[in-house]
Amino acid sequence: MTHPDLSARIDPVATTARLTAASRARDSRRADRLVDDPLASVLAGAQGEEMLAQAEAGDVIPVRTRWFDDRLRAAVASGVDQVVLVAAGMDTRAWRLGLGPTTLLVEVDRPELLALKADLLATAPPPDATRVPVGADLTTAWDDDVLAAGIDPARPVCWVVEGLLQYLAADDVDRLLDRITALSAPGSHLLIDVVGQALLDLLAPTPMLARFARLGMPWVFGSDDPAGLVAGRGWTSEVHLFGEVAVASGRSSLAPPGGPDGYLVHATR
Repeated sequence: MTHPDLSARIDPVATTARLTAASRARDSRRADRLVDDPLASVLAGAQGEEMLAQAEAGDVIPVRTRWFDDRLRAAVASGVDQVVLVAAGMDTRAWRLGLGPTTLLVEVDRPELLALKADLLATAPPPDATRVPVGADLTTAWDDDVLAAGIDPARPVCWVVEGLLQYLAADDVDRLLDRITALSAPGSHLLIDVVGQALLDLLAPTPMLARFARLGMPWVFGSDDPAGLVAGRGWTSEVHLFGEVAVASGRSSLAPPGGPDGYLVHATR
């Protein structure tokens, strides 16, 4: 049984993890689903469903999640057996992607959120991958915690940073990428999504972002040079426009007609 006090202690930004789970749950019910997530509904709960009803996210989250899923699977298939989910939230990749027990999957997020997640999944089947939760504040030092969880920085790692950067100040984005880079051997992968600055400027006055700001989770970071965020750190990037990925996914209604866009970035070392 879920303890109400756990939900009450969750950081405002971390509550978006429940909205994300609600979106995955909704997509899982579609015949043309992009994501099949049997655990999403219980992770979303009434809070996540209410947030999704008030948001204007459409199919953004399923398109984004499927893009990350496909590239993570490919990285593991290529031999990378270490994965770190940065701001893992209510992510279920350890359960649903079939990564196998030889894959070490470390989930980093605030301790309170991970405690709630553990409570919600108390009766769920065990994950397929070897999952290690790590409670940490991503705006402070978390490197040692990831190493203690078993990540070997001498071997390649696949980093998944989904739906996080827009909530961080620019200095915190830089520190996050520096820490990731310091733990990434040659052959590592970095998967990130970036809200374009022009898109952020366009969305700033919308009811959705105003509502997020009132709830204590404003969007503050954007960039229209996503490759530049990691190029100086020794990463080579493939950058995909979100609208183009949406069209390729069969969700063409999300594609802006030549206007500001967001980015999905697959970087390698």
